[in-house]
Amino acid sequence: MSSNQDPCAQPALLHPDQAIEQLLAQVEATQDTEMVTLTQAIDRVLAEDLASSIDLPPFDNSAMDGYAFRFADLAASQEQTTLTLIGSSFAGHPFDGQVTPNSCIRIMTGAPVPVGFDSVQMQEKAQADLDQITIEHPHRLGANVRCRGEELLAGTKVLHRGMIIRAAEMGVLATIGISQIRVTRKLKVAFFSTGDELRPVGSELAPGQIYDSNRYSIQGLLSKSNVEWIDLGVIADNKEAIRGAFKEAASKADMVLTSGGVSVGDADFTKQILSEEGQITFWKLAIKPGKPFAFGKIDNAIFCGLPGNPVSSMVTFYKLVLPILKKMQGLNPVTPLFCQAKLLTDIRKHPGRVEYQRGILSRNEAGELEVAITGGQGSGMLTSMSLANCFVILDQFQSDTPKGAQVTVEPFNNVLC
Repeated sequence: MSSNQDPCAQPALLHPDQAIEQLLAQVEATQDTEMVTLTQAIDRVLAEDLASSIDLPPFDNSAMDGYAFRFADLAASQEQTTLTLIGSSFAGHPFDGQVTPNSCIRIMTGAPVPVGFDSVQMQEKAQADLDQITIEHPHRLGANVRCRGEELLAGTKVLHRGMIIRAAEMGVLATIGISQIRVTRKLKVAFFSTGDELRPVGSELAPGQIYDSNRYSIQGLLSKSNVEWIDLGVIADNKEAIRGAFKEAASKADMVLTSGGVSVGDADFTKQILSEEGQITFWKLAIKPGKPFAFGKIDNAIFCGLPGNPVSSMVTFYKLVLPILKKMQGLNPVTPLFCQAKLLTDIRKHPGRVEYQRGILSRNEAGELEVAITGGQGSGMLTSMSLANCFVILDQFQSDTPKGAQVTVEPFNNVLC
């Protein structure tokens, strides 16, 4: 990564798939970890493999409310057999009597099946007359019994390093009795906006001024990316103020993130200060919306500079910055989900860049996937992101696409939903 290298000066545009491959090669996963309690583990990244210390289930138990019995006691030539009730087994209160031939016990779901009994019939297929229980014959030995270790045996790896702990994993950890786990330290991302034309939300706008919207979109994206974000606010168009903001951000965070000031024609202090304070390359990507993107390091922090247009900023965060953050978090790589859908409107496109048009994916009455474009696709039309639930991905050299064609669609993940 050289500060003298300027891909923006090259006529060829870099395909976004090539870009992300090159970007990921330049970042490493954090090695910093910490121990957290199970109640603090939700959405954290597991930093070690975990094995179960117990069998699951830990004992034979009933899958139904009903009656437990010995399959060998059923009369082979009949469809029903009457057995003598000798006790019961409830969750937390197992049967502690002696199993005898031609006997049964009342049993509840999850309760231990006593040694000697091997099958359970649901209560709807049994009739009780005092202590005489007539049971319809099940189809097989072991009916409705969950056997010890059938889910997993002690010593089996249950969860793996690089997994996100979600609700199901929380339950698995509790099931195998783990109260503390080692997770990756949460990344810190610092961001700010620059520009004298930017005004706080809720204030009056003078001619030529706009509201600072990108900072709020970035905050929302970071809030759903499982990182700690540091909002440094709006920095005035002053060289030393911007320099100070970059140095403060780099001292506090693992990543510094900005929007605007990274295109070829930008006449501000951002690029000058980046070249003085860090190792930065400016990329020109074959992506729409988007194209200008800056990447590098400021001190020990990774730097990502997003385009200034609101939609371009969100799309490049989603397609480029998010994979970088995931690698830095130590997450296992996940291939995005793509599908094919029928296009409900014509799309105009000039060859040259991969386009991520905003779409609304749905299923029609025939069960077919179809997608409609949200309307205007300008890089400043942020409402297109609000209306959409997917990207319609158009290849770099693809041109106009007619209504009714099958197109590639990428549904949004939880970061944009």
